[in-house]
Amino acid sequence: MAQEYRLSNYFKMISEKMAHWYLLNKRDLPWRNSQNPYHIWLSEIILQQTRVAQGMPYYLNFIKQYPTVQSLALAPEEEVLRLWQGLGYYSRARNLHKTAQFVSQNLDGIFPQKYQDLLKLKGVGTYTAAAIASFAYNEKVAVLDGNVFRVLARIFGIDTDIASNDGKKQFTELASLLLPRQNAQTHNQAIMEFGALQCTPQKPVCTNCPLADICIAKQENLQGVLPVKINKTKIKNRYLNYFLIECDDKILMRKRTHDDIWAGLYEPFLIETENEHSPEILSESVFLKQISKNGLIISVSETIKHILTHRRILAKFWHIKTDDITNIPPDYRFYTKSEIDNLPKPILIANYFHEPV
Repeated sequence: MAQEYRLSNYFKMISEKMAHWYLLNKRDLPWRNSQNPYHIWLSEIILQQTRVAQGMPYYLNFIKQYPTVQSLALAPEEEVLRLWQGLGYYSRARNLHKTAQFVSQNLDGIFPQKYQDLLKLKGVGTYTAAAIASFAYNEKVAVLDGNVFRVLARIFGIDTDIASNDGKKQFTELASLLLPRQNAQTHNQAIMEFGALQCTPQKPVCTNCPLADICIAKQENLQGVLPVKINKTKIKNRYLNYFLIECDDKILMRKRTHDDIWAGLYEPFLIETENEHSPEILSESVFLKQISKNGLIISVSETIKHILTHRRILAKFWHIKTDDITNIPPDYRFYTKSEIDNLPKPILIANYFHEPV
């Protein structure tokens, strides 16, 4: 009993020190000035896999364009994807739109108030549900994101792989033990901000850290080692050949309907190959044979690298002009350049249209 009491006081001391640090050092972020679950949900979805500096303008644009969950629900999906363009992980935007429709149509526009109910929403995982439940409703549930993993691993000297099942269980239990009985909202905000600003991935600010005297990583010089994450994902190359086929100042495009990360986005005529691109690519389809015979190759870009989480895209853009085109492939049609500007596109393609290489 005495040991449990001492341990409880130890956890309380850590939480209080981080909360005090937070009140002195926190960033003034717009979603922190609100307990509106719509604002908090929107910010958390945008900030998944995204730095605050990059996500902030997207958040402000979404709030301006769609001030309520009902207005987001009524928006066309293409409009939502276009506003999302450049953030990547487009399944987040599609899930965002579907969840807005569900909340608006099935829940009368009111977000669930409990962690377990929030988990039922599309695109809402354990971290996002905990963040909404804690920040909007002050439910006593611990958040666990990359920042929290890092802070806990370093303070307590935990070398369990954070991506393993054992690691997730261990860190979840520890994060829950650290939660104070009251004001879970401040604690969760504090530990996340502490990881973002103080206990950073590279060059953590240990010199004036309020927890330096108890941090095992600091004492044993393990800041560069902890947390441990064994990356088992092999990055594969994909070779994409985009053909900007232009006729009468219009370019052939299609909307992707494949069930993949770029579903719902638009792209020029595409051929994917197994290795580096070569001129022989022009003879790999009947349609391209016709185009290359009747058209003029204006330019061929350099190979453009685009890194995704599990893929390295190596893309090349071929610009071909023609005034004689027949047998257009299904799902393709011509768009003016101004129309293309307003279509949602992968950022790789959007950047090329903006600044051809």
